[in-house]
Amino acid sequence: MRFRGQSWTKRRRDRRLLTLLLAGLLLVVGGLPALAADSAVIFMYHRFGDGRFPSTNVTIEQFEAHLKEIAEGGYTVMSLPDIVGAFRRKEALPDRTIAITIDDAYTTVYNEAWPRLRRAGLPFTLFAATGPIDQRLADYMTWEQVREMAAAGVTIANHTVSHAHLADLPEEQVRGELEHANRRFQEELGFVSRLHAYPFGEFGSRERAIAEELGFEAAFGQHSGVAHANEDLFALPRFALNERYGSIQRFRLAANALPLRVFDVTPADTVLRENNPPPFGFTVEPTLTGLGRLNCFASNQEGPATIERLGERRFEVRLLRAFPRGRGRINCTMPGPENRWRWFGTQFYVPRK
Repeated sequence: MRFRGQSWTKRRRDRRLLTLLLAGLLLVVGGLPALAADSAVIFMYHRFGDGRFPSTNVTIEQFEAHLKEIAEGGYTVMSLPDIVGAFRRKEALPDRTIAITIDDAYTTVYNEAWPRLRRAGLPFTLFAATGPIDQRLADYMTWEQVREMAAAGVTIANHTVSHAHLADLPEEQVRGELEHANRRFQEELGFVSRLHAYPFGEFGSRERAIAEELGFEAAFGQHSGVAHANEDLFALPRFALNERYGSIQRFRLAANALPLRVFDVTPADTVLRENNPPPFGFTVEPTLTGLGRLNCFASNQEGPATIERLGERRFEVRLLRAFPRGRGRINCTMPGPENRWRWFGTQFYVPRK
């Protein structure tokens, strides 16, 4: 839906009011409960049309195909602060709600992505690392450009100062990365951010606790999955998009995904300083059926991982080998209703130091 003849910021505000009203109506109108949800798919981009870095880039053709799918596919695009607010208040969201996030503040965000998102009237969040902007590094936006985007209604959020591997840093340095970035936001933009994205999606229980202690409302990784109101707001998933994983088929698959709701996930800490491979397990919420079709895949082995079912709803994933240093992932999926897939992912980190 477009709101013609209005400012981009006013269109965003009006869109939020309409989507929240729609979600509330769908809860009470007979015959339509399936159209209200408490989940959202959050997409993550980095670069646009910069073929030098295919692992963090989408082509312009891919991005325009994504925008076309959004316009024609029956989705509701909401700002990340509105989605987090709905999660915290346990408010309903429209089915197929999605959010758009972009990390690192590269110049292609300003030159390529923002003009297209602005024309489409779509809200998005820019997670900006302040150090490269302060240093005026090549390929990064300037503070003037960031201010322009913020003034137009783009959500600017915390991505630390140096974009370091936080789990490799001393605790006080991790805290300083988040605090100093927000000081620079206050100095340059006039506000501090209450949303944080962990660099590289790497975090464990220590990094999560620091983000909560410093007053953030939510924090985001780079593990695949569907965010929902009943999960940890400081470990929210995002689907990463790049040249390899940016086809319209994958975009459509992820955009229509449903949460695979689990609890009692082990291990509690996803930074693996010992117990590698991890004793990974979870219990599926009792509302879900069809658990016999659950499959899990680990990035350090070929084919589906071995799953051991303990009782009716407890599953443990048996890995054949340890994760190497750096990032490792486990994704668990199973078919859901209407040919949609339920999705739950976890990213582990093995410290390099």
